[in-house]
Amino acid sequence: MTTADDFVLQLLQDQGLVTAQALNSARSQIPAGTPPAQADGATLELLVKSGTITTDQVYKTLAEAFNMEVAHLSDVTPAPELLRMITRDLAVRYKVFPMEQYGNTLNLALCDPMNMDAVDSISKMFNVSVNSYLVTTKEIDDAIAQYYEIPAGSEYGELFEGEMEAEKKAKDDLAASVKAEDAPIVKYVTMLITEAVKRRASDIHLEPLEKRFRVRYRIDGVLLEIENPPKRLQPTIISRLKLMSNVSIAEKRIPQDGRIQVIIGAKEVDLRVSVLPTVYGESIVMRILDKEGLKLGLPELGFFSDDQSIFERIVAMPDGIFLVTGPTGSGKSTTLYSALNYINHPDRKIITVEDPVEYQMAGINQVQVRRDVDMTFSRALRAMLRQAPNVIMIGEIRDLETAEIAINASLTGHMVFSTLHTNDSASAVTRLVDIGVKSFLVSASLRAAMAQRLVRRVCSGCKKPYIPEQKELMSIGLTENQAATATFMKGEGCQRCLGIGFRGRMGLFELFIINEEVQHMIYENANLVQLRQKSRELGMRNMREDGIRKITSGLTTVEEVVSATMA
Repeated sequence: MTTADDFVLQLLQDQGLVTAQALNSARSQIPAGTPPAQADGATLELLVKSGTITTDQVYKTLAEAFNMEVAHLSDVTPAPELLRMITRDLAVRYKVFPMEQYGNTLNLALCDPMNMDAVDSISKMFNVSVNSYLVTTKEIDDAIAQYYEIPAGSEYGELFEGEMEAEKKAKDDLAASVKAEDAPIVKYVTMLITEAVKRRASDIHLEPLEKRFRVRYRIDGVLLEIENPPKRLQPTIISRLKLMSNVSIAEKRIPQDGRIQVIIGAKEVDLRVSVLPTVYGESIVMRILDKEGLKLGLPELGFFSDDQSIFERIVAMPDGIFLVTGPTGSGKSTTLYSALNYINHPDRKIITVEDPVEYQMAGINQVQVRRDVDMTFSRALRAMLRQAPNVIMIGEIRDLETAEIAINASLTGHMVFSTLHTNDSASAVTRLVDIGVKSFLVSASLRAAMAQRLVRRVCSGCKKPYIPEQKELMSIGLTENQAATATFMKGEGCQRCLGIGFRGRMGLFELFIINEEVQHMIYENANLVQLRQKSRELGMRNMREDGIRKITSGLTTVEEVVSATMA
């Protein structure tokens, strides 16, 4: 197994194939001081040797995680021409074995689903499309021994008379496509992206400083610095990423935006790339667009059942406007995408207008804003209405023109979803009025507004009960009597959460429902204080109170809620 073994152990635990107790028992047998990577490999071997899990289960779990198929090379007899193409040198170097070829498609067995270098190099070298199949390391080694070390006179013996010449040609071809001095940079960039995806990072930051080249991952909203490459490699790494992003390598004076698509195993990963000139060189931020996140159900977003039922009722309404508010990075887009996923049925036509379109969703018509050809939000919206949609999603309401078109759409029988940058849910009303929308139009069209923030979840692999200090209880307004019935949890730090104690994030929500009484207040130009007071009288929980529920349920911590919300 060459894929990072800690990743494999996490998968096995997540799938319920290995219990935390069995994992801890195996780890306790590893000698103290063993490097982490070796310790993980030894732990996996102990679990297999003890019969806790089989090798087949390990590879099946890994294959499912990367949407691959498990193959068995004992069932494969490669054609002689395939062995001429994929020489023994290539097979050994990349730990691969050719299975069969149909036209321009090569079926290739490999033992590491993250081995993008092998797939990418072979695909470019022979100009073929590669289908990857997962097999065990032993099967690869046995197949290489069987087919590449055959005595002369056998069916395949003549293949190896000119093997050295074929190997030399393959190496020369590879050298022509990738300069020798650049090969380590290509591998480093591949490793950087692969490791970020493995760690569930949302962003990769490469920042030129005066004396070093800093690299950081943003994981669950927090930046974590990783081992930095040498400063001398900064220009080469940046050039490689700009080349992959399809932006100008020569241009170093202005900001540039690009996009990278890479294959990790059988999983396609999109990265949105921003290049910004700084004093010490170009800074690059790569946003990892996780399509799997769009498949989240509403409970995974952090809804309790009562708020979820209200949310489901709102998004299923036939017309009106539903707004999600919060600062940048508070998960507004993910919430709206999950809402669209919830109502995405064949009997509904859904159109979105976004800047940019980050995720492609099946069954939904998505429009990209392009200001260079005057394809603005307002122009796209006007065209969309002629397409007779049931539901419209606008990336963000930024100006009066967009707001008026959205409101007119809602008043003519469309359900409109959008976002606003406000601190709380009631402020959505005053924000619309501030940008010039008439209060009677807001009153008639707005169905609900929801504010949200993100907090980190306590890691399920290492969470333990604890008793909070008095000052912690006071900071969120909990009495000792209320705390007595609560379940407080903290993560101790484990390999699953990289020693942080948190894994994943969840939302804190504040749902402001517009009923007839609130509609009348908006029509009469009630101020923000009055709207907030009325929403509280109607039973609305603010984000701090929603956070307290999640603290006392052991889902997050006092520090997380206090840092994300206002009292």
